[in-house]
Amino acid sequence: MKLKPILIAGVMVLCAGAAIFGLAKLHTGSSGDDEGTGSDEKTTPVITVETGALQRTTLHSYVSGYGTVEPAPATADEPAAGGTLSSPSAGVVAKVDVIVGQPVKQGDVLVELNSGTTSFAYAEAEVERQKKLFANQNTSLKNLQDAEAQFAALRIVSPVSGTVTRLPAKPGMAVDANTVVAEVIDLSRLAVSAQIPAADAKALRTNEEVQLSTTPPVTTSLSFVSPAVEANDGTVLTRARLPADSGLRPGQFVPLKIVTAVRSNCLAAPAESVVTGQDGKSFVALVKGDEAAQVPVTTGLRENGWVEIEGKDLKAGDPIVTVGAYGFPEKAKIRAANAPTDEPTNSVTAQ
Repeated sequence: MKLKPILIAGVMVLCAGAAIFGLAKLHTGSSGDDEGTGSDEKTTPVITVETGALQRTTLHSYVSGYGTVEPAPATADEPAAGGTLSSPSAGVVAKVDVIVGQPVKQGDVLVELNSGTTSFAYAEAEVERQKKLFANQNTSLKNLQDAEAQFAALRIVSPVSGTVTRLPAKPGMAVDANTVVAEVIDLSRLAVSAQIPAADAKALRTNEEVQLSTTPPVTTSLSFVSPAVEANDGTVLTRARLPADSGLRPGQFVPLKIVTAVRSNCLAAPAESVVTGQDGKSFVALVKGDEAAQVPVTTGLRENGWVEIEGKDLKAGDPIVTVGAYGFPEKAKIRAANAPTDEPTNSVTAQ
């Protein structure tokens, strides 16, 4: 009676072992089949990029800065275009003969003064008296000249024909030789001056084009580059004469660009398509069909998102990778995201 249960238990153990062995074999065989299948179905990924095209264009290089509009300085051919005027002597303002904005001619009296020893009216009358006496040979030339000098010290006259732009003087105001009493400027003769860092000023030459970013824009040419460097800030003074109808005003602060080089009809690529590695070498990814390959290039001027390039067999109209160019392999399958395609599978976006 005890033998039967033992036999039944043995048979159950054998059956369980056979089942485990079968499952293990089945699992091993399935794994091998999967590995074989995966190897057979391995594919090359397609990189999704955006493309652009090379083009012929004109590029410039600039030195940028900010300038101040001011009266044109004196040259060998003409005097300065005006500026601030100070009292020739100490005194009190007796009369102001003009108003701000008034056109004046060279030699017009702007402000009359009284001194501690005489008045403007008395000095003027004395000059007329000495002239009559001298005409009748009743006084010396020295007396006449002294009267004229005294009268000149009591009046501020305009040095140029122009417009009164400032007039600090007021009747009754005390002045001395350092007091600014008026400003007269010939508004048709203005210039813009700019302090340019000495390192950038090395590239500057007179007659180079100057572009003022004003509304409307103004274009002129560089008329002066100082041979000296300002010791306090390491800059070089530059100046450009403005057109008579520039519409700019003295004291106005304006951004400007000085054109230092021009490349006409050069081959250019979008800036994002030109990749420069840590070794300093640059390349573009040239597109041919569904592939793109690196083409080494040398770069030049950069302007408004375009870069001048030179590379073997490159020409205007050639398609190149723009977005996705950074980190691009030497050669790869691509799909242009900004063009229609019938190959939507197995794609990864380049970073």
